[in-house]
Amino acid sequence: MKDLLFLFALLLWAPNLRAQDHSHLGARPLDYPDIAGFKTLKVDLHTHTVFSDGYVWPTIRVHEALRENLDAISLTEHLEYQPHSADIPHPDRNRSYELVRAMQEAEEHGLMIVHGSEITRSAPIGHNNAVFISDANKMVVDKAEKAFSEAKKQGAFVFWNHPAWYAQSPKGNPVLSDFQKERIEQGELHGIEVINTGDYAEESLALALEYDLTIMGTSDIHGLIDWDYTEKGHHRPITLVFAKEKSSESLQEALFAGRTVAVYNDLLVGREEFLRPLLKASIEITKAHYIDKTQILEVGLKNNSSSDLLFENAMEHTFYSSSPVFSIPAGTTKTLKIKTLDTKTSIALRLKALGCFYAPKKQAIIEWNVAVE
Repeated sequence: MKDLLFLFALLLWAPNLRAQDHSHLGARPLDYPDIAGFKTLKVDLHTHTVFSDGYVWPTIRVHEALRENLDAISLTEHLEYQPHSADIPHPDRNRSYELVRAMQEAEEHGLMIVHGSEITRSAPIGHNNAVFISDANKMVVDKAEKAFSEAKKQGAFVFWNHPAWYAQSPKGNPVLSDFQKERIEQGELHGIEVINTGDYAEESLALALEYDLTIMGTSDIHGLIDWDYTEKGHHRPITLVFAKEKSSESLQEALFAGRTVAVYNDLLVGREEFLRPLLKASIEITKAHYIDKTQILEVGLKNNSSSDLLFENAMEHTFYSSSPVFSIPAGTTKTLKIKTLDTKTSIALRLKALGCFYAPKKQAIIEWNVAVE
């Protein structure tokens, strides 16, 4: 009888245990605020399926993107590298795109499917994604130069993938060869990944700034997003694109214009003109009032982004009962207690965003003009 009661109790308890144990699993919807004049689009333009060297059917990529509330994805299959060809011997390099472009789920939720492919060559050419193409088959050519010129004919936005990848660059630093320089000069190379998978390359960011390349962040996913990211407590690396509207044409225009910030968890990398307004919009001031009969000002800060944000005090005023370095996890509110020394009607709240870079080793400082209640 005791065994039966125990089993009954276990059956009632097990679903709750399962929910608790796995509450951190499953992709979280990603959300980042718009900035003045632009809509913030969340995109991943570097993914793979079984039609090149990935391990999933193309429709899985759509379902994953919908779970994470992305606005656009691209299935960038390798043009030259087809390791599953013995099992999936499809000669059409557009096939994975054709399988997902008209998926009802994507259409119903406004997920844009960007037609893309990956030009895959050994160093110094490296790997490059061409997105917004019309026909991948026309880029299957002998010479890499012809593949890039064909991408340009199709109006493609082309970016250099994982230029610091140690398999092609043993020192772990990108090497800008004459080939890349020529592509840039001819308008055939427009962006560069500064974040790929879990790697952030400061040297790639330096190249982006020096050669006016669009800053990109991508998952380069081959398996499942859950396997590689979510179950490890991460969300996939993405690019935030600041577009005039949510449309394929506007997304493409914004990429060519370089209006992006690369994001991976609490790491944000982008040009200061876009990074600073994004961070400022991500933090909402919820309150600002003095503790009764003191000059200790309480300021509430709510993080309305999907990144945990780490800040350091950059004001002349110090904090009461708090470290000058503090975090505001995604979706939560932090109350700062600021020693203003005298009663003020407003305060300039200045914080350094420690995980947010606009140049190598240069972190953005954000300022809010806070009116005291």
